[in-house]
Amino acid sequence: MRPDLDTWILDLDNTLYPADSALAAQLTHGILSTVAGFYGTDLIGARRIQAELVAQYGTSLRGAMITRAIDPHEFLGFERRIDYSVLTPDATLATALQALPGRRFVYTNGSVYHAEQALDRLGLTTHFDGVFDILAGDLIPKPYPESLDAFLTRFAIDPTRAAMVDDLEVNLTLPHERGMTTVWMSGEPFADGTPYRRIASRRWHAWDLPALLRSMVAPADI
Repeated sequence: MRPDLDTWILDLDNTLYPADSALAAQLTHGILSTVAGFYGTDLIGARRIQAELVAQYGTSLRGAMITRAIDPHEFLGFERRIDYSVLTPDATLATALQALPGRRFVYTNGSVYHAEQALDRLGLTTHFDGVFDILAGDLIPKPYPESLDAFLTRFAIDPTRAAMVDDLEVNLTLPHERGMTTVWMSGEPFADGTPYRRIASRRWHAWDLPALLRSMVAPADI
C-alpha cells in the first residue's frame, strides 16, 4: 500500500461508470437539447455551439450563463428527465473503494443531484465522504485552478497525500503539478491486457478502475 495516500478523489461521468453507458448517451442528448432550446437551433447546430462553449468556457453550462445569462438551475433541468435506472450496482468497484484508507470524494463538473442519482444506482453512495460539483465551484469547472482550490479548501485536502482519477487528461495536469498522484482513465482496454500502466512518477493510465484501486492497497506500492 502507498502509505502517503489518505485521500481519494474520483470523477463521476466516464469514470465511476463507463463512457459507453446508456446514461452517458442520455447526458449528451440532454445537454444538446438544452443548448438547442436556448440558442434557437437544431441538434446539429447545438453540437457545434456546445463544442465552442466547452472549448472557450470549460463547460456548456458556464458558457451558456456567460453568453445567454441563463440560470444554472434552469439549464440543469434536463437532469430531472434522465432515467438513472440504466445504471446497476457495481459490487466490484464498491469493494475496491471500501478498501481504500482515508477519505473518498467525488469531484465532478456535473451537479450534486446528478452525482447522487448515479451513485445511488451504482450502489456507491455510502462509499464517499462528499461530493464537490460545478455549483460548489461557483460554476468554474475543472481544469481551472479556481475550481481545484475551492475543492481542496472545502475538504481541507493535502494534495501531496491525495490521488485523483479522471477520464480527461487535461483535468489532471494541475493536480499533478500540485503534488497529487493522478490516474487517467481510458475507455478502451490496453492491447496487452494489463489493467493499468505507469506514465511517469505519480502518474498512471488505467482502464480497469477496480484493479487499479486494489493495487493501491496491495502490500507492494505501485
